[in-house]
Amino acid sequence: MKAKVSIIMGSTSDWPVMEKAAKLLDEMEIPFEINALSAHRTPEAVEDFAKNAENNGIKVIIAAAGMAAHLPGVIAASTALPVIGVPIKASLDGMDSLLAIVQMPPGIPVATVGINASLNAALLAVQILAGSDEKIAAKFKEYKNNLKTKIEKANEEFAKIEFKYKVN
Repeated sequence: MKAKVSIIMGSTSDWPVMEKAAKLLDEMEIPFEINALSAHRTPEAVEDFAKNAENNGIKVIIAAAGMAAHLPGVIAASTALPVIGVPIKASLDGMDSLLAIVQMPPGIPVATVGINASLNAALLAVQILAGSDEKIAAKFKEYKNNLKTKIEKANEEFAKIEFKYKVN
């Protein structure tokens, strides 16, 4: 089994946020890998990873970074694979990370999700893979349908709650 998605973190302290992405990929039965690479502390390893990811079978890269948050952009500069950036709330409520990741120069796009939104990053990776894999597409559609069902069930429960002035 070869990884299709790579989850890269600038620091091991990002793991509590990124674990949600790993859990979703595991639930969807999509092979993935997890690594810590730093754009500032291990720049050669980051470049080596990015340049070889496609040859290693990776289809999508999810890269998380806080503070200076250069990792997703540095990876995107060295690969043609889609890179999804996850800004980590490390300082300035994560706004510094968000802006560093989302404001990429022309020609070096990084799809960027919300601050600490690794679940959405994993879902975006699943959507990208679903474009060429019917099995993944079916699992993604089932996931989306389950979200709808969850809300419908919540409304059924809310309908049972009684208040003097509640009208629904």
